[in-house]
Amino acid sequence: MPISAYDAYRLRWRRRGLLWRSFRSRQQLRSVKDRTDRITRGAILAVSTIRNEIDRLPWFLNHHRELGVEHFLIVDNDSGDGSAAYLAEQADVSLWSTDQSYRNSRFGLDWMTWLQMRYAHDHWTLMVDADELLIYPHHETRSLHNLTSWLEAQGRRVFGALMLDLYPKGPLGYQRYAAGDDPVAVLPWFDPGPYRVQRQQPLGNLWVQGGARERVFFADSPRRSPTLNKIPLVRWSRRDAYVNSCHSILPSALNFGYDGPGADADAPSGVLLHTKFLPQVIERSTIEKARSQHFHAPTEFTKYYDEIAAGPDLWSPDSVRFKGWKQLESLGLMQSGGW
Repeated sequence: MPISAYDAYRLRWRRRGLLWRSFRSRQQLRSVKDRTDRITRGAILAVSTIRNEIDRLPWFLNHHRELGVEHFLIVDNDSGDGSAAYLAEQADVSLWSTDQSYRNSRFGLDWMTWLQMRYAHDHWTLMVDADELLIYPHHETRSLHNLTSWLEAQGRRVFGALMLDLYPKGPLGYQRYAAGDDPVAVLPWFDPGPYRVQRQQPLGNLWVQGGARERVFFADSPRRSPTLNKIPLVRWSRRDAYVNSCHSILPSALNFGYDGPGADADAPSGVLLHTKFLPQVIERSTIEKARSQHFHAPTEFTKYYDEIAAGPDLWSPDSVRFKGWKQLESLGLMQSGGW
């Protein structure tokens, strides 16, 4: 549905405001290891903000390297577990650090948008958290270069994905996981549905909810459950700006590049395998509850953190064991499109 001239005007100014605050946020970043001179023309980039992710980083980096990411732009938000030292040793990582508020930086978006403005213009760029692993149709045999070349040939510059919560069978916290292990082997279960999809105005962005976290933690208030749609892969322009994580983006026309799970879409889409529920989630939930950095209204989510810290069993008789992208496509959670 076309937006009004007034809404278009407001969104242009909103985008300019987001870009301006991101430009100003550069003063909060300290360069730890700058290897951006190694970024070649046409290189696929990834950008992320992390804090205390030393257990996840080896698999996270290698997984996305194998897909075709050639350089990582990472902000370390005051880690104390060796994450920064580990990242600084990686030849394909440029690293910045900050001890400023994650929440006040729009949950890291200001910092990452500045890095995208400065280094990612005209590059296909993946925005992904350390607990997310991108997969897409044919990802075992076709690289991100193959995918993005196809998208460009179709006149597309965005690629959408559903964030799919993975979890173990049995109480959280009783599994074993060590750095370098495959998190999907520890968290092999997911909810095949239901997922609700609606498009919001005036941005035109999707709002997808449902799945395991809603079933377990937000059954009484489903509208407060996590947003699961993302546009993580974009041929970036320095005039682009994510609005809310990578759930929505400006210019608003880019939001129409993804129609969500179950869509009969021409464009392919992927899945972000969400590995939040590794055994470390018990301790992390207590810490993050105290830090109050992950929600606009942190006190409203105290119960959520407490319920995770109690180690619930997320498995149900309707849970499905993950078997790969073909399974997810058959369930309507990703699409091959014409690719």
